Amino acid sequence: MTIRVRKTLPLDAPVLLRLIIALADYEKLSPPDSEAQQRLVRDLFAERPRVESMLAEVDGVPVGYTFFFETYSTFLALPTLFLEDLFVLPEYRGMGAGSALFRAMAELAYARGCGRMEWTVLDWNQPSIDFYERYGAKRSSDWLPYRLTRQELPPVFERARKQL
Repeated sequence: MTIRVRKTLPLDAPVLLRLIIALADYEKLSPPDSEAQQRLVRDLFAERPRVESMLAEVDGVPVGYTFFFETYSTFLALPTLFLEDLFVLPEYRGMGAGSALFRAMAELAYARGCGRMEWTVLDWNQPSIDFYERYGAKRSSDWLPYRLTRQELPPVFERARKQL
């Protein structure tokens, strides 16, 4: 068995989208609709990409992927590699593809001079929690994640405009 991790290419878009849909199914989330899928591909393969991706192949078969981008830490004055997705199809887990993807991300973060690598895990996803903790990753307990969806953004700036 041969495991290979490589950069996702434009011709891989259909495979990548199938893997993203499989992740949504695994996480019990709605998959990206056709417009979102078009944006994903556009943003991934643009002249100045907003995100990057790698594929894991087992004997030439794409079985997993990562989606990642850089943020920046003002306190470290260094970039942070943010791992948006790391996913391997359930039937290929335990073969080393997930470990190969994670190792590739850690190597990339180090090579880019990142001060850290970050990601989030759903609180019910114990297999992923166990996977990351086996590598020495520590759950952050001092930072609480917050989110505003696109629909929730207009009231924020409308409220701020009224307060001026």
